[in-house]
Amino acid sequence: MRKVALDLGARKTAYCEVAKGAVIQRATVTAVETLKSLLGPEAPPAVVALEACREAWHVHDLLRSWGNDVLLVDTTRSRRLGIGQHGRKTDRLDAEVLAFALERGGIPVAHVLSPHRREMRRLLNVRRALVEARAQYVTTARGLAREQGVRLTQCKADVFSRHARQCEEHVLAVIEPLLKILDAINLELEVVDAALSKLCETEPIVALLMTAPGVGPIVAASFVSVIDDAKRFRSSHHVESYLGLVPSEDSSGGKKRLGAISKKGNSYLRSLLVQGAWAVMRGTDRQQPLRLWADAVAERRGKKIAVIALARRLVGVLWAMWRDGSTYDPALLAAASSRGIRRSSRAFENQASQMSSLSHRASEVAASS
Repeated sequence: MRKVALDLGARKTAYCEVAKGAVIQRATVTAVETLKSLLGPEAPPAVVALEACREAWHVHDLLRSWGNDVLLVDTTRSRRLGIGQHGRKTDRLDAEVLAFALERGGIPVAHVLSPHRREMRRLLNVRRALVEARAQYVTTARGLAREQGVRLTQCKADVFSRHARQCEEHVLAVIEPLLKILDAINLELEVVDAALSKLCETEPIVALLMTAPGVGPIVAASFVSVIDDAKRFRSSHHVESYLGLVPSEDSSGGKKRLGAISKKGNSYLRSLLVQGAWAVMRGTDRQQPLRLWADAVAERRGKKIAVIALARRLVGVLWAMWRDGSTYDPALLAAASSRGIRRSSRAFENQASQMSSLSHRASEVAASS
């Protein structure tokens, strides 16, 4: 099959076709649809590579419908192909480098979400934008009220407008335009939440994941929309790494140094998981195995580190539930936690024994000298 690469730009798309180590055709178009003469149903089928981006899924589906084999390139590993090296990065050059990499083989392929999960992610993105906009307007309204010596009642964002309209008239006159916008946002959120709830009803896995503590419908739906297929990950650690919840590592110079979490992957899902971890930490069930485990970490490392560690462990729990098709089992998790604590205790005892032995040897050497 022909080997083709596309570089999707904001205004233009670069096309590059190679064969036997040489460029045989180039093109620059303003829309992918205009490449029908080169990649359409009437043209010989091609293997097409393009970097994952906002419009990549649409282009992927279009090219597949024309009879081509499409590979989405993982952008986090695209530099290993030579893209952007030597200080030269243009759409034309990127397409060429990608085309030659395709011909050589070994392209780092990105996962393509199923259409159903794409729709779920779109609704979640709309909801996120509305929630963030609402939070900004609430913060602004509170600030304007404080400028006039009035502290508005603390309440949930969805009822803020009703409470704020009970304040003094001179304050209300200033913030009323913001409250009207908040009313409109709340109405739109109801529509989006209804659509999202209807979509989640067709996803039994969402209800299953919600049996875990700290996991509500938004966290569960976000997890499903990002992971898409639990079986594409070999272990829970791979999922944790995919979501940027594992420590960054610097092993240069022969020494292994662990830093803060890598923060790779979907930042929104990562923030939701951290919120879920806080919900577990602040929950009323103090005997919850996840809470007990996190409290033990907090005693050693502090609460903030414990929350991140709990978010990471929550990822592993959710992935295992999805993989096995099982609901949350606190007894099973408690047993696993006990085994982990025993392993940690044995490791600590071994380390203490080694330190004691070294100290004893040092004393003997000092005495003999």
